[in-house]
Amino acid sequence: MSMPRIAVIPGDGIGKEVVAEAEKVLRALELDLELVRWPHGADHFLETGVSITHAEVAELERDYDAILLGALGDSRVASNVHARDILLGLRFQLDLYINFRPVRLLDGRLTPLRDKGEQDINFVIFRENTEGVYVGMGGTFKRGTPDEVAIQEDVNTRKGVERIIRAAFEFARAQQIPCITLSDKANAMEHAGGLWRRTFADVGTEYPDIEPEALYVDMLAMDLIRRPERYRVIVTGNLFGDILSDLGAQLAGGLGLAASANVHPGRTSLFEPVHGSAPDIAGRGIANPFGAILSSALM
Repeated sequence: MSMPRIAVIPGDGIGKEVVAEAEKVLRALELDLELVRWPHGADHFLETGVSITHAEVAELERDYDAILLGALGDSRVASNVHARDILLGLRFQLDLYINFRPVRLLDGRLTPLRDKGEQDINFVIFRENTEGVYVGMGGTFKRGTPDEVAIQEDVNTRKGVERIIRAAFEFARAQQIPCITLSDKANAMEHAGGLWRRTFADVGTEYPDIEPEALYVDMLAMDLIRRPERYRVIVTGNLFGDILSDLGAQLAGGLGLAASANVHPGRTSLFEPVHGSAPDIAGRGIANPFGAILSSALM
């Protein structure tokens, strides 16, 4: 069996620093891993004019088992186009449809919730990662006028919804977790919400050992603050998952401690800390590498 190959993309700002610390941890564990540095980030983009090519993503898919990414974002690049191209290029070309966000409080002193401890904050969020409002469909009309109209489409497919819901159920079963929560806004988003609820009910019949429940996202956001211990597995769409997972990160101590995995089971997947490139503290030696280390652990 060949040694697993990990493509390491430090990226920009503190990404370079936190990834270097994560690499130290991986090497200290003496794992049989080949860590290969990739130069992609703002410096590479400014030198070459290229963010990442389809051929390079294809190489990652063909020749690597996983990708460890630091952070992307640099004010020298207009609109951070390189970051968008790299992140979305990897996400969509590799079809990384699961964004797995664990929320676990490691020390009770880190949470802003006064009466909650380590035993109360321990859940995971399965966020659909390739559909929803982030697919970029829509347009703007009469831009810059008082009559300007902006339309952003919310795209949900039965295939996309079913596979993320099934992944969440499979995780719950494997971890012997007896319940799972769907979060949506079906009362206001009738068509998309209806698809999610029907699919959730259909898939749930295959897992009679797991109790399903569905909550509107505003209700869930409120209850995560009030009773985080009630939740173990949450599955939701792209936009809601983006918001809820950052809320969860703050419950567990902040973005500096938050890990994430962007996964397609059986294929090359992407692991990255949730925080940004933080140029204001880059190079000062104060960036918290824990998110990168925990993301490495998810590999």
